[in-house]
Amino acid sequence: MSDIVREDQPEPRPAIREYPAPGIVITWEAQRCKHAAECVHGLPSVFDRDRRPWIDPAAATVDEIVTVIDRCPSYALGYRADDGRVRTAPAE
Repeated sequence: MSDIVREDQPEPRPAIREYPAPGIVITWEAQRCKHAAECVHGLPSVFDRDRRPWIDPAAATVDEIVTVIDRCPSYALGYRADDGRVRTAPAE
């Protein structure tokens, strides 16, 4: 019975959420996040915990976003840039 989905139940959230903008797609995996806040402190125009959605990839350049996401220690944040740069969590 665990496979039954009731119509009044919300759809489950994806394990990895995507935030697209020209030149880049930012990915976020909430379960990985350790709340180090490198993103919020590093690029508050893109990462704002009080805004919904909290990630706005159009608010900075691809290079700025890549630089800040590369500092995420938990790999909760990742990206796929049109120029071929990719950051994903390492295999566990």
